Amino acid sequence: MGGNSIGKQFTVTTWGESHGPAVGVVVDGCPAGIALSEAMIQVQLDRRRPGQSAISTQRMEGDVGVIMSGVFEGVTTGAPIHIMIKNMQAKSRDYEALKSLFRPSHADYGYQMKYGVRDWRGGGRSSARETACRVAAGAVARALLAPVGVDVFAHVISVKDIHAETFDRSQIEKNIVRCADAQAAQRMEELIMAARKDGDSVGGVIEARAEGAPAGLGEPVFDRLDADLAKALMSINAVKGVEIGSGFGAGLNFGSQNNDQMRMADGRPVFMSNNSGGIDGGISNGNTIIARLAVKPTPSILKEQMTINSSFEEATVKVEGRHDPCVLPRAAPVAEAMMLITLADHYLRHRSSRA
Repeated sequence: MGGNSIGKQFTVTTWGESHGPAVGVVVDGCPAGIALSEAMIQVQLDRRRPGQSAISTQRMEGDVGVIMSGVFEGVTTGAPIHIMIKNMQAKSRDYEALKSLFRPSHADYGYQMKYGVRDWRGGGRSSARETACRVAAGAVARALLAPVGVDVFAHVISVKDIHAETFDRSQIEKNIVRCADAQAAQRMEELIMAARKDGDSVGGVIEARAEGAPAGLGEPVFDRLDADLAKALMSINAVKGVEIGSGFGAGLNFGSQNNDQMRMADGRPVFMSNNSGGIDGGISNGNTIIARLAVKPTPSILKEQMTINSSFEEATVKVEGRHDPCVLPRAAPVAEAMMLITLADHYLRHRSSRA
């Protein structure tokens, strides 16, 4: 099955299914000499792992990442880095009743039509379980980029119709919603819990930022940084829209409003606004890179819904089991990972763009 790899210089390939023995990732192209440990990877895996709060799935996976190759005595060797994460709490029997049903807004029908066969245990390859691999790879990319001053983080800016009104980065990891507005986070949590109690789910918007990214990253014309970043973020489960900078709001502005004017300060160029989201002409300009992701409500809900079965007969389905009533808090670390992976790839490609 194609489409399991991303990147050209910093290449990430994930493998495994939701209810298989393990999932994992191979990162190729990482330079030698980068400090990396399982502890560094685990910090990020713990932020994405299931069962971490009352508003996440109660599948209690430890998500322990084990480095199988590519690291020796605490540093990368230049060889492919293989990280494996065992599945310890898969309950395939929860899906027995669904094996012949296509769950609404899941990948079930699409996979059946494409391959003629599908792993019905928790969605198999299409499950968000696969994103643990991305987070592990993102930890490698973070280790590569941190020494050059790149700092990537993501936070939830809205859940359904509740929007963050203030920004305090220190609050993001202090609440289970991962929102930078503590008061909004409380209202978001209450909404998510109410949806769970009602057998329903909610979506929202995540913002991902990269501060300290150097100017010059991006490969015109088809490998523009914003194009590759949009692809990476759109590849995340449940993401249905991506915008960079002012995004769709740019269509509401005059050019005089939307242009990011420049001036000099302390001998270096600075921008007076950031409607471009840190990227002009497909190349980073040194400003903060900003992307926002629209995340749909979790399609696995307890409410009865219309569907069809594998014999193309009409049926009804109610999805039992352990599911997130809102995937946003656990998707934020995944968004960080995909931004880090994209920036790491373009950073390494940029190093060879000049003599």
